[in-house]
Amino acid sequence: MHLVITVHHLNNSRSQRVLWLLEELGVPYEIVKYERDPKTLLAPKSLEAIHPLGKSPVITDDGKTIAESGAILEYLIETYGKGRLAPARGTQAEIDYRYFMHYAEGSLMPYLLLKLVFRRVKTAPVPFFVKPIARKIADTVCGQFVDPNLTRHLAFLNAHLTKHAWFAGDELTAADIQMSFPVESAVARAGELADVSKLADFVKRIKARPAFQKAIERGGPYELVG
Repeated sequence: MHLVITVHHLNNSRSQRVLWLLEELGVPYEIVKYERDPKTLLAPKSLEAIHPLGKSPVITDDGKTIAESGAILEYLIETYGKGRLAPARGTQAEIDYRYFMHYAEGSLMPYLLLKLVFRRVKTAPVPFFVKPIARKIADTVCGQFVDPNLTRHLAFLNAHLTKHAWFAGDELTAADIQMSFPVESAVARAGELADVSKLADFVKRIKARPAFQKAIERGGPYELVG
């Protein structure tokens, strides 16, 4: 007898995408909730009992433990999708699907993380004589490296969604679910760098989906960290 999928869910994290996919697929699951430390915003040590890195998302299914957002989404689509939320093989849509499934965390998210880190550097509590130096370093790195790269990525993504309804063509796929977290982060943290009108529209459309809203109901209130 197959056991119900368990999602080890950290508040305000990428694991919200896993809940959303499961709701879109109509696959039963249960949630074990974990809370970030309110000061450090780090995951609790108890997650290390599920996976050695102590990160979320992680799922357990039929004796298997699967970590990493993209790997989890691909596993769920391949195991429970029955052809849903993935393009037909051999199509351009499938090529785009594979690309954005990996691009989300591999190409886009690192720059957004750097943006967040250096923003925190500027506001971190440090001795008054250190603060100008910290601000200068943060401004220089963002101005010369982070922001130019983010600008390029945002222009690329906005142009893509000008030509396509979704990231892998005319229909919602798991690639859109994978892209949801970095796109929402990009609009919130770097929207001033480029035209993000199509990305902002994408965020509105996904949040209007009943499955997305159901995932929020089950997973709890969701806000971007930082």
